[in-house]
Amino acid sequence: MSRAFVNEDAGAAPERYPLPPREDPGYPIAAARALLRGADQGDTPGAEAATGYYWGDPALRAEVEQLLEEAREVGHERLEQLAERFLRRVTGRGRA
Repeated sequence: MSRAFVNEDAGAAPERYPLPPREDPGYPIAAARALLRGADQGDTPGAEAATGYYWGDPALRAEVEQLLEEAREVGHERLEQLAERFLRRVTGRGRA
């Protein structure tokens, strides 16, 4: 096989968005965290592909609201900003 088709680094780097199994009850909150992390890193498409959810997906509204409250409690302004942007997309107000 040609070396052009061999990825010698496959599996060497940790997953960018580590998630529990989809059937795990903690999956939705982990997916919400991954989407916010992806947005912060400029990789929303990658986070969407990893989680199976899209930016502003109403299915994650409660989880993102929870993360927003946590961000406010600890003063994490960037996470607060991203969560608010996600929730604006859920409600359809403005472009996020």
